[in-house]
Amino acid sequence: MTAVTVPARSGRLHGLTWAMFRLHRSALWFWVMLVAVAAGALLWAYGPGVTAAEEVYRKLGCGQGLCGTSDTAFQRYELAATVGSGLLTVAPVLIAAWAGGSLIGRELEQGTARLAWTQSVTPVRWLAAKLAVPAALITAGTLLLTLLHRLLWSADGTLRAATGTRDWYDSVAFTANGTLATAYALLALAVGALAGLLTRRTTAGLGVGVLGLLTLTVAVSELRPRLWPTETVTGTTGYPAIGGAFVDEGALTSTGARVQDPLCIDDAQCLADHDIVGFYRDYHPSSHFWPLQLVETGIVLAVTALAVLAAFQLLRRRTT
Repeated sequence: MTAVTVPARSGRLHGLTWAMFRLHRSALWFWVMLVAVAAGALLWAYGPGVTAAEEVYRKLGCGQGLCGTSDTAFQRYELAATVGSGLLTVAPVLIAAWAGGSLIGRELEQGTARLAWTQSVTPVRWLAAKLAVPAALITAGTLLLTLLHRLLWSADGTLRAATGTRDWYDSVAFTANGTLATAYALLALAVGALAGLLTRRTTAGLGVGVLGLLTLTVAVSELRPRLWPTETVTGTTGYPAIGGAFVDEGALTSTGARVQDPLCIDDAQCLADHDIVGFYRDYHPSSHFWPLQLVETGIVLAVTALAVLAAFQLLRRRTT
């Protein structure tokens, strides 16, 4: 009788990957459920949600931006769209909490990481697997939801115009419609992992990871309007209308200098006393979406790379 041998799993990274799936299977299933719920909501909004709401407003015949938002069909559509984009937006916070607390902090606190290092697994390879496997799953999930959100965005333009809701530069829509959703999710993973390595505690890693991510997110978001040159429109009898994301406004003197608006309203003598001859507004038109999106994505990914590098350097120092 010929003996049949079953090939064993080979490769340390393969073994670490298998161990990660077993150890964090609850987080994996939660991520799958989160993506499934968001995807289902976006698909429903894209299909029957938009169709039903548009039919109602078509019958009403109200003008652009004049349709009310109290109709039941619109509210159902808006709820589905909000759930889909909202889950995509809140995902980085959940990822940072999990990475800082469960993925890294808990294993260092309970000693399971050090046990793995004694099983012919180097600390660097251990951390690489801890980051690579979740990064792949996070990227796949966020890219899927981004594509679905863009699909919805391409279909509900008439409805958004009728109700005057959800402009392209709104924070949630801006993040969900491009590469930023994935970039911020990866930043959350890197910051959470670094927080877990710094604190070596579950609760502390969770808290520091979330706090660090929120701090970085707010800081980068504040820079967003200045990441690309703005367009400027001027007027002589007041502020001109703009069709995009407002950035700045003020008054113009006869020399072309920009000064603070003295709030003279229509007082000609007051305007003359302050040498005000016009007004300006700086803004970003919709054509600036991708330049702003890609520049901010580059910044976020650069910070992510720095956080990953810092995590590996910290781990090397503590294990050598």
